[in-house]
Amino acid sequence: MYTLDDTIVAISTPLGYGGIGIVRLSGPEALGIARQLFRPAGRAWERGIESHRLYYGHIVDPQTNRVVDEVLLSYMRAPHTYTRQDVVEINAHGGIVPLREILALCLRMGARPAREGEFTLRAFLNGRIDLAQAEAVLDVISAKTEAALRVAIAQLSGRLSQRVRQVRSLLLKVLAYLEATIDFPEEDIPPQDISPDLLQAAQQLEELLQESDRGLIYRQGVRTAIVGRPNVGKSSLLNVLLRAERAIVTPIPGTTRDTLEETINLQGIPFVLVDTAGIIDETEDIIERLGIERSRRSLEQADLALVVFDGSEKPSEADHQVATLVGDRPAVVVVNKSDLPQASDYANLLPGAPHISVSALTGEGIPKLEELLIQVVLSGQVVTSEAPLASNPRHRALFQRALEHVREALHALEEGLPLDLVSIDVTEAIDALGELTGETASEELLETIFSNFCIGK
Repeated sequence: MYTLDDTIVAISTPLGYGGIGIVRLSGPEALGIARQLFRPAGRAWERGIESHRLYYGHIVDPQTNRVVDEVLLSYMRAPHTYTRQDVVEINAHGGIVPLREILALCLRMGARPAREGEFTLRAFLNGRIDLAQAEAVLDVISAKTEAALRVAIAQLSGRLSQRVRQVRSLLLKVLAYLEATIDFPEEDIPPQDISPDLLQAAQQLEELLQESDRGLIYRQGVRTAIVGRPNVGKSSLLNVLLRAERAIVTPIPGTTRDTLEETINLQGIPFVLVDTAGIIDETEDIIERLGIERSRRSLEQADLALVVFDGSEKPSEADHQVATLVGDRPAVVVVNKSDLPQASDYANLLPGAPHISVSALTGEGIPKLEELLIQVVLSGQVVTSEAPLASNPRHRALFQRALEHVREALHALEEGLPLDLVSIDVTEAIDALGELTGETASEELLETIFSNFCIGK
């Protein structure tokens, strides 16, 4: 399905208006196509094209001799390129028209349009990066915070893959002993206790699972629903956390009729805050009923609930209904309006969740609330730039699968089951880890992964 014999081309920068736009070619005819289109301004090009050097000139339509754009062209000779093929990058002006005209000329000269992620796919197929590193490219592009970027860069550098290969190498050693013992029973193979190696592999996989849980937080963020009855200050709380007047705030109950989403960055963790309509039991207003239904759905889909109560009033029946609706979900109780005389203690509502008193009007308690959110999400553990975290749901599922098979292999040993049954689980664990780095990845899996990339990367 995949071919490396042709030359691909794509616009590798976002379409729109900007100072620079890049058209990228990769493949055996990349330089040949560039020669047909590029007219250098000086004599350096004529003396011999050097790799990894910029040349100034113009892109010219060879049929009409019309100048399309003034450009800088770079030629990178294989294998020292992103794809390990010859690569040409044409740095043109960042307008839609010149980039599309240059692209059309490259296609006319024999290149074909690149598919989504095909440049990175070629880097993987040519052995420059493994599959985990290829996926990290997309994570670098889509990182929402500096911490998420550090996690992605750690994966891109190969540190995660190195950890995975260490575990896989340990399991391969165990499998080699098992297969030798099974296939050559007549040989005098000294007995070995493989339990320590399996236990070590299980421990390392458990560590990778724990790290991936934290990595997912930095990659995907924490979806946080702000819920409560009407007029307790949910929208005011959203505004003060955002440091902006994003939601409309009035003394009239029921101002918020729909959900409103915004993202904040707290110590590198993206929190997707969802301001919801006030939750009440019944209403005759059709629009308000729809808003309440959306609030309930937002709560069901949230990773964390910020449950807001009005500390200046005694708990109402609606407050108790909100607490019941939250139930055992992860939550932080925010008792708002601390600037007013306090009417009651809300400790009995959601007693299992941490409580904090704030004033969305004055900002009192907001810094402590932000610290509390970090503590709740990370349980006090802060990711450093040195942590080689996994941050991909696919990786986490593969770690889990590998760990389950290693545990099954240990259980089979303890039960004294035949070694060929043990080897089946060890093989499955090895294959799961190979699927992460690409050694055992199917063509269908590659198609799924790289289809998420943008064209030109």
